[in-house]
Amino acid sequence: MATKFSAKRPLTDAEEAEIQKAIASDPDAPEATDEQLAKGKPFREALPDLAASIDRERARRGRPPVEKPRQHVSLRLDPDVIDHYKATGKGWQSRINDDLRKAAGL
Repeated sequence: MATKFSAKRPLTDAEEAEIQKAIASDPDAPEATDEQLAKGKPFREALPDLAASIDRERARRGRPPVEKPRQHVSLRLDPDVIDHYKATGKGWQSRINDDLRKAAGL
């Protein structure tokens, strides 16, 4: 299906009129009246149980916590050393960590 309108350019007056006419003619989605809008409530107030369940779900997202998280440090290395590790691809920082652990005898 070809897209008739594009967000990359402003609508012409004729296009805007066509869109407004289509909105007005849709029996399944009539425009809300001022009275209906005045009765509206915020989502968390209207559906508190659903909002709470969404909050619980969001709290579970992401990487699980680790027992001993890595620490952020600032370390100055020679450019050729960094280039060497970066050339090995994704995970180069972990490889530096592994090599430092070996050198330290850990």
